[in-house]
Formats: sequence, C-alpha cells, structure tokens
Amino acid sequence: MKIYAELCAMLYIVPTPVGNLDDITLRALKVLREADLILAEDTRTSGLLLKHFDIKRPMQSYHKFNEHQTVQRIVERLLAGEQVAVVSDAGTPGISDPGFLVAREAIRAGVEVTCLPGATAVVPALVGSGLPCDKFCFEGFLPQKKGRQTRLQQLAGEPRTMVFYESPHRVVKALQQFIEVFGAERPVAVCREISKIHEEYVRGSLAEALAHFTEHEPRGEFVIVVGGCEADRTSEDTIKTTNKESIS
Repeated sequence: MKIYAELCAMLYIVPTPVGNLDDITLRALKVLREADLILAEDTRTSGLLLKHFDIKRPMQSYHKFNEHQTVQRIVERLLAGEQVAVVSDAGTPGISDPGFLVAREAIRAGVEVTCLPGATAVVPALVGSGLPCDKFCFEGFLPQKKGRQTRLQQLAGEPRTMVFYESPHRVVKALQQFIEVFGAERPVAVCREISKIHEEYVRGSLAEALAHFTEHEPRGEFVIVVGGCEADRTSEDTIKTTNKESIS
C-alpha cells in the first residue's frame, strides 16, 4: 500500500528517559510536538513528561492489556495519513514494554515505521558493568514461575554476557538462583536506578552481590549483568587457535 507515501503517515517509536529527563533527545521532542497522536503506556506518567517539556498533543492509553483491542484502529488512523508516536513509561518501547505489536501491524499495512535512537537501560548497564560487551544476550524479565528454572539451565553454558531485568523484590531470589545455576564466583554487575540520583553499580561475584543485597534492601529499578561461561569461552578460543595452526 502506498497511502503513507502520499499522506506522510508515520509510526514513530520514541525512547523516553529512564531517569534524568535531560537524557531525552532533541529529535524525540520534535516528534512528540508534531505528532497527531501519542500512544502512552501510562498517560499519567507520560503526561508529566509532556508537561515538563510544554508539549500539548492528544494522548491515548496503549498498554499490554488493551493493545490487541486498539491496534487496528491505530493502523486505520495511520493509513488515513496521521503521524503517531509510541512512548512507554521509560526507555524504548518494545523492549519489555508495549510497542512490538503496533509496529508489526503498521508494517504489515504498508505504513512506514521508524525507531528513534535514545534511552534504554540495557546499554548503560552493559557497558558500565565492566564485563565483555562485544557480544551479549538480552533476556529481559525471566518467567516469574513456570519456565524460570528451565530457562536458566539453558543459559548455564552461554558464553556471552547476559543481561536481565528484575524487580526489586525478586533481586535476592534471582541472585540465589543464578548462584545455583552459574556458580557463586561468576562475575556480575547489579545496576540500580540507572540515570537517576541514586544510581549504583554493585560489581563482583554473584556471592558478593547476594551478600550486599541481603544486607541492603533492594530498591528501585534493576538490571543484572552476568558474565558468560568462561569454560565455553576457553574451549572456543582453543578451537580457534587450533584451526589457525591447522591453516598455517
């Protein structure tokens, strides 16, 4: 369908700050000021952001409980030539937040979709962890109950650095489970309140991190960065070396 090309319809995925409001980009502000409609995970939270930057545009609630019921009407508005911006409470929509479904359906309908670069908790936590970040896997939130142990067992031999999201009341439990599967000495960086006043990195072994958060009650938003399996890395390096020697 070519409707969007003539009417300049566009679906924008717009990252918003995970902490400091100054982290928002100039381009994000421009898109929000010009959008015909802003889809917000929580209109109250996004309303505070828009008010801070004196942005007055129509907003509509768009979250995991209503996205399947509302997505078709949103696509119809896009096909009619509107520009729609999607924001979540914090970070980049689609990363453990609503955004994927509307992006997929807009693309299927022939509407142009663009994601602005910007705030996310994953990258600062990973890069600030001090762990290898050339290759990593993002696991987001692990299943709370069913499938949690199975997924962890699948990751036991993962050679890449692993990134997890976790709620404060499950941080201690998560660290205990990581120790059971990965071992107490596996390196970790527990990142708390990224880009906020009380930002904190607790780096060390899983055992040391567990001791810290057993003594200090976890509060705020958490990203846990766990080092990959060294044994698998060593085997991988050995294979590469052997292959190089064979070639030479």
